[in-house]
Amino acid sequence: MSAASSTAPSTAAVQNYLGGIGLRLLAMVSLSLMFVLVKYIDAAGIHIVESLFWRQALVLPFLLAWVMATSGLLSLKTGRIGAHARRMLMGLSGMACNFGGMILLPMAEATTISLSVPIFAVIFAAILLGEATGWQRWGAVIVGFVGVLVVLDPLASFASGFGGTHGAGTLVALTGAIMTALITIAVRDLGRTENAATIVFWFSLLSMIPLGIALPFVFTPHSGHDWLLLIGLGFLGAVVQMSLTGALRLAPVSVVIPMDYSSLLWSIAAGWWFFGTLPADTTWVGAPLIIASGLFIAWREHRRHIERPKEVAA
Repeated sequence: MSAASSTAPSTAAVQNYLGGIGLRLLAMVSLSLMFVLVKYIDAAGIHIVESLFWRQALVLPFLLAWVMATSGLLSLKTGRIGAHARRMLMGLSGMACNFGGMILLPMAEATTISLSVPIFAVIFAAILLGEATGWQRWGAVIVGFVGVLVVLDPLASFASGFGGTHGAGTLVALTGAIMTALITIAVRDLGRTENAATIVFWFSLLSMIPLGIALPFVFTPHSGHDWLLLIGLGFLGAVVQMSLTGALRLAPVSVVIPMDYSSLLWSIAAGWWFFGTLPADTTWVGAPLIIASGLFIAWREHRRHIERPKEVAA
């Protein structure tokens, strides 16, 4: 998932819950289509580093146009460039693993594993931020982990020595989920002083440095069809980023986050339509556990935000 998804909505923005839900659903559909292009781009022989480069580079003009039309360029000013650089390194690592998981696994299976991000986020928030985590959220984490284990099918993977495309894909996708959870912690810290658009802008801009250095070593000539795929990847990446950010300006996190689980429906449909694949039996069993865990964690977070003012008032 995007880092922008973890930032709080602007208190100055007019709240429109249906609009926020609609934008979040648009982000999930666009994300699934973006991953379809990731698989086609890989099949065309384009290196994943180049995919990441164009994914980030083509987001920038769309994002800048949107910022100029809303909050203005001065809103992108930051005094925390070091924190943005650390977030960029984690973000590129997580994005590379998420792309790799999608390339190596059927879309529905990779998406299901990515839905475990809230589970890892709870663990890291407790360990790294010292956040209080009651038995109810720990219970949800355990249920979610059971779902992850069912999807990963570790006995079968262990028997094969985690070899082959599927075994490697599960490890890469799981690493992507863990990295994304760590990114949510970094973004939560950045969100204390930066708005969502600023975080996305500096992530995209700073990532041009390592990706730009690596690009000449992996770049190959492309056909017109290949360039259309890469442009589509960048365009959909921009739609995802701006929809995620816009959704959080219109509605609270607790309202829009449950829409993320629709991505499993879109990925099942896209996997079947474009690649003729359907989820494995273990995915059908594990996905409901992961989704139930994530929804409960989101609900508990919502309740905590409601109860916190009462505790302060008391």
